[in-house]
Amino acid sequence: MAGKEEVKLLGIVGSPFASRAEIALKLKEVEYEYVHESVNKKSDLLLKYNPVHKLVPVLIHNEKPICESLVIVEYIDETWNNNGHPFLPSDPHQKALARFWSKFIDDKVTPAVFKAAWNPNEKEREKCVEESMDALKALENEVKGKFFNGGSIGLVDIAGLFVAYWLPVVQEAGGLGWFNGEKFPKLEKWSYEILNHPTIKLALPPRDDLLAYAKTQFQIIHASK
Repeated sequence: MAGKEEVKLLGIVGSPFASRAEIALKLKEVEYEYVHESVNKKSDLLLKYNPVHKLVPVLIHNEKPICESLVIVEYIDETWNNNGHPFLPSDPHQKALARFWSKFIDDKVTPAVFKAAWNPNEKEREKCVEESMDALKALENEVKGKFFNGGSIGLVDIAGLFVAYWLPVVQEAGGLGWFNGEKFPKLEKWSYEILNHPTIKLALPPRDDLLAYAKTQFQIIHASK
Protein backbone atom coordinates (compact mmCIF):
# COMPACT_ATOMS: atom_id res chain seq x y z
CA MET A 1 0.00 0.00 0.00
CA ALA A 2 1.22 3.50 -0.78
CA GLY A 3 1.68 5.74 2.24
CA LYS A 4 1.18 9.47 2.52
CA GLU A 5 1.94 10.48 -1.01
CA GLU A 6 1.07 13.34 -3.33
CA VAL A 7 -1.88 12.40 -5.50
CA LYS A 8 -3.59 14.83 -7.86
CA LEU A 9 -6.34 14.25 -10.39
CA LEU A 10 -6.81 16.66 -13.27
CA GLY A 11 -10.40 16.52 -14.44
CA ILE A 12 -13.53 18.31 -15.59
CA VAL A 13 -16.74 17.99 -13.61
CA GLY A 14 -19.26 16.11 -15.73
CA SER A 15 -16.73 14.13 -17.73
CA PRO A 16 -17.55 10.40 -17.58
CA PHE A 17 -13.85 9.63 -18.08
CA ALA A 18 -12.66 11.86 -15.24
CA SER A 19 -15.40 10.37 -13.05
CA ARG A 20 -13.96 6.89 -13.60
CA ALA A 21 -10.64 7.93 -12.11
CA GLU A 22 -12.23 9.82 -9.22
CA ILE A 23 -14.52 6.91 -8.34
CA ALA A 24 -11.61 4.45 -8.45
CA LEU A 25 -9.69 6.65 -5.99
CA LYS A 26 -12.69 6.88 -3.68
CA LEU A 27 -13.34 3.13 -3.79
CA LYS A 28 -9.71 2.57 -2.77
CA GLU A 29 -10.00 5.31 -0.11
CA VAL A 30 -7.05 7.26 -1.52
CA GLU A 31 -6.57 10.85 -0.42
CA TYR A 32 -6.14 13.11 -3.44
CA GLU A 33 -6.44 16.68 -4.67
CA TYR A 34 -8.91 17.32 -7.49
CA VAL A 35 -7.62 19.98 -9.89
CA HIS A 36 -10.50 21.41 -11.93
CA GLU A 37 -9.62 22.03 -15.55
CA SER A 38 -11.39 24.49 -17.83
CA VAL A 39 -13.37 23.28 -20.82
CA ASN A 40 -12.24 26.25 -22.90
CA LYS A 41 -8.59 26.66 -21.89
CA LYS A 42 -6.05 23.96 -21.16
CA SER A 43 -3.91 24.69 -18.12
CA ASP A 44 -0.11 24.64 -18.12
CA LEU A 45 -0.34 21.73 -15.69
CA LEU A 46 -2.41 19.68 -18.13
CA LEU A 47 -0.13 20.50 -21.05
CA LYS A 48 2.90 19.57 -18.96
CA TYR A 49 1.60 16.20 -17.78
CA ASN A 50 -0.34 15.14 -20.88
CA PRO A 51 1.47 16.78 -23.80
CA VAL A 52 0.41 14.06 -26.26
CA HIS A 53 -3.41 14.14 -26.05
CA LYS A 54 -3.82 17.26 -23.87
CA LEU A 55 -6.96 15.74 -22.33
CA VAL A 56 -8.27 14.87 -18.89
CA PRO A 57 -8.20 12.82 -16.81
CA VAL A 58 -4.59 12.81 -15.70
CA LEU A 59 -3.51 11.22 -12.44
CA ILE A 60 -0.32 12.65 -10.96
CA HIS A 61 1.26 10.39 -8.36
CA ASN A 62 4.41 11.81 -6.79
CA GLU A 63 4.96 13.97 -9.87
CA LYS A 64 4.57 11.00 -12.22
CA PRO A 65 1.63 11.34 -14.66
CA ILE A 66 -0.69 8.56 -15.77
CA CYS A 67 -3.09 9.29 -18.64
CA GLU A 68 -6.18 7.62 -20.15
CA SER A 69 -9.02 6.73 -17.81
CA LEU A 70 -8.85 2.92 -18.05
CA VAL A 71 -5.08 2.96 -17.61
CA ILE A 72 -5.53 5.19 -14.57
CA VAL A 73 -8.11 2.85 -13.01
CA GLU A 74 -5.77 -0.12 -13.42
CA TYR A 75 -2.88 1.87 -11.97
CA ILE A 76 -4.97 2.80 -8.94
CA ASP A 77 -5.98 -0.83 -8.52
CA GLU A 78 -2.38 -2.05 -8.54
CA THR A 79 -0.96 0.78 -6.43
CA TRP A 80 -3.56 0.81 -3.65
CA ASN A 81 -4.48 -2.86 -3.40
CA ASN A 82 -5.06 -3.07 0.34
CA ASN A 83 -8.84 -3.29 0.60
CA GLY A 84 -9.26 -6.82 -0.70
CA HIS A 85 -11.56 -5.76 -3.56
CA PRO A 86 -9.48 -5.69 -6.75
CA PHE A 87 -10.95 -4.16 -9.88
CA LEU A 88 -9.51 -6.95 -12.03
CA PRO A 89 -9.86 -10.72 -11.52
CA SER A 90 -6.72 -12.71 -10.68
CA ASP A 91 -7.44 -15.30 -13.38
CA PRO A 92 -5.54 -14.29 -16.57
CA HIS A 93 -8.42 -15.14 -18.90
CA GLN A 94 -11.01 -13.31 -16.82
CA LYS A 95 -8.64 -10.36 -16.54
CA ALA A 96 -8.24 -10.27 -20.32
CA LEU A 97 -12.02 -10.37 -20.75
CA ALA A 98 -12.48 -7.46 -18.34
CA ARG A 99 -10.00 -5.40 -20.32
CA PHE A 100 -11.68 -6.38 -23.59
CA TRP A 101 -15.16 -5.32 -22.46
CA SER A 102 -13.90 -2.10 -20.89
CA LYS A 103 -12.29 -1.19 -24.19
CA PHE A 104 -15.44 -2.30 -26.03
CA ILE A 105 -17.39 0.31 -24.04
CA ASP A 106 -14.95 3.02 -25.10
CA ASP A 107 -14.53 1.92 -28.71
CA LYS A 108 -18.07 0.79 -29.57
CA VAL A 109 -20.72 1.78 -27.03
CA THR A 110 -19.77 5.37 -26.13
CA PRO A 111 -19.06 6.70 -29.66
CA ALA A 112 -22.17 5.00 -31.07
CA VAL A 113 -24.36 6.56 -28.38
CA PHE A 114 -22.94 10.04 -28.96
CA LYS A 115 -23.42 9.73 -32.73
CA ALA A 116 -26.96 8.44 -32.26
CA ALA A 117 -27.82 11.37 -30.03
CA TRP A 118 -25.99 14.30 -31.63
CA ASN A 119 -25.86 13.54 -35.35
CA PRO A 120 -27.99 16.21 -37.12
CA ASN A 121 -28.50 14.01 -40.19
CA GLU A 122 -31.65 11.93 -39.64
CA LYS A 123 -30.64 8.97 -41.83
CA GLU A 124 -27.16 8.81 -40.35
CA ARG A 125 -28.64 9.12 -36.87
CA GLU A 126 -30.92 6.13 -37.48
CA LYS A 127 -27.92 4.05 -38.51
CA CYS A 128 -26.05 5.16 -35.40
CA VAL A 129 -29.00 4.16 -33.22
CA GLU A 130 -28.86 0.67 -34.72
CA GLU A 131 -25.12 0.50 -34.06
CA SER A 132 -25.55 1.62 -30.48
CA MET A 133 -28.36 -0.90 -29.92
CA ASP A 134 -26.16 -3.72 -31.24
CA ALA A 135 -23.31 -2.64 -28.98
CA LEU A 136 -25.58 -2.43 -25.95
CA LYS A 137 -27.03 -5.86 -26.69
CA ALA A 138 -23.53 -7.33 -26.71
CA LEU A 139 -22.83 -5.63 -23.38
CA GLU A 140 -26.16 -6.84 -21.99
CA ASN A 141 -25.09 -10.44 -22.58
CA GLU A 142 -21.99 -9.94 -20.45
CA VAL A 143 -23.82 -9.04 -17.23
CA LYS A 144 -23.41 -12.22 -15.21
CA GLY A 145 -24.42 -11.15 -11.70
CA LYS A 146 -24.90 -8.10 -9.53
CA PHE A 147 -21.88 -6.52 -11.22
CA PHE A 148 -19.84 -7.46 -14.27
CA ASN A 149 -17.10 -8.72 -11.93
CA GLY A 150 -19.57 -10.80 -9.91
CA GLY A 151 -20.32 -9.58 -6.40
CA SER A 152 -17.93 -6.60 -6.32
CA ILE A 153 -17.28 -3.58 -8.50
CA GLY A 154 -14.63 -4.09 -11.15
CA LEU A 155 -13.05 -2.43 -14.15
CA VAL A 156 -15.99 -3.06 -16.50
CA ASP A 157 -18.46 -1.61 -13.98
CA ILE A 158 -16.39 1.56 -13.64
CA ALA A 159 -16.01 1.83 -17.42
CA GLY A 160 -19.73 1.20 -17.89
CA LEU A 161 -20.85 4.06 -15.66
CA PHE A 162 -21.35 6.02 -18.87
CA VAL A 163 -24.18 3.62 -19.76
CA ALA A 164 -25.73 3.69 -16.30
CA TYR A 165 -25.58 7.44 -15.63
CA TRP A 166 -24.75 9.55 -18.69
CA LEU A 167 -26.77 7.67 -21.32
CA PRO A 168 -30.15 8.12 -19.54
CA VAL A 169 -29.39 11.84 -19.15
CA VAL A 170 -28.67 12.19 -22.87
CA GLN A 171 -31.88 10.31 -23.67
CA GLU A 172 -34.00 12.50 -21.41
CA ALA A 173 -32.51 15.68 -22.84
CA GLY A 174 -33.23 14.63 -26.41
CA GLY A 175 -36.56 12.89 -25.88
CA LEU A 176 -35.01 9.59 -26.95
CA GLY A 177 -36.13 6.18 -25.77
CA TRP A 178 -34.11 3.39 -27.32
CA PHE A 179 -32.28 2.45 -24.10
CA ASN A 180 -34.79 1.09 -21.59
CA GLY A 181 -35.39 -1.75 -19.19
CA GLU A 182 -37.69 -3.62 -21.55
CA LYS A 183 -34.95 -3.97 -24.15
CA PHE A 184 -32.05 -4.25 -21.72
CA PRO A 185 -33.34 -5.72 -18.42
CA LYS A 186 -29.95 -6.94 -17.20
CA LEU A 187 -28.28 -3.60 -17.86
CA GLU A 188 -31.15 -1.81 -16.13
CA LYS A 189 -30.78 -3.99 -13.02
CA TRP A 190 -27.01 -3.53 -13.08
CA SER A 191 -27.45 0.24 -13.47
CA TYR A 192 -29.64 0.34 -10.37
CA GLU A 193 -27.04 -1.57 -8.34
CA ILE A 194 -24.04 0.47 -9.48
CA LEU A 195 -25.73 3.87 -9.09
CA ASN A 196 -26.93 3.04 -5.59
CA HIS A 197 -23.54 1.94 -4.34
CA PRO A 198 -22.87 4.41 -1.48
CA THR A 199 -19.42 5.51 -2.67
CA ILE A 200 -20.39 5.89 -6.31
CA LYS A 201 -23.69 7.60 -5.53
CA LEU A 202 -21.87 10.42 -3.73
CA ALA A 203 -19.07 10.70 -6.28
CA LEU A 204 -21.15 11.19 -9.44
CA PRO A 205 -21.53 14.73 -10.83
CA PRO A 206 -24.87 16.52 -10.29
CA ARG A 207 -27.46 15.08 -12.66
CA ASP A 208 -29.32 18.39 -13.10
CA ASP A 209 -26.15 20.06 -14.39
CA LEU A 210 -25.54 17.27 -16.89
CA LEU A 211 -29.14 17.40 -18.05
CA ALA A 212 -29.02 21.16 -18.58
CA TYR A 213 -25.82 20.84 -20.60
CA ALA A 214 -27.26 18.02 -22.74
CA LYS A 215 -30.44 20.00 -23.43
CA THR A 216 -28.33 22.94 -24.59
CA GLN A 217 -26.47 20.68 -27.01
CA PHE A 218 -29.73 19.42 -28.49
CA GLN A 219 -30.97 22.99 -28.89
CA ILE A 220 -27.79 23.89 -30.78
CA ILE A 221 -28.26 20.90 -33.09
CA HIS A 222 -31.91 21.70 -33.82
CA ALA A 223 -31.09 25.38 -34.38
CA SER A 224 -28.49 24.46 -37.00
CA LYS A 225 -30.98 22.48 -39.11
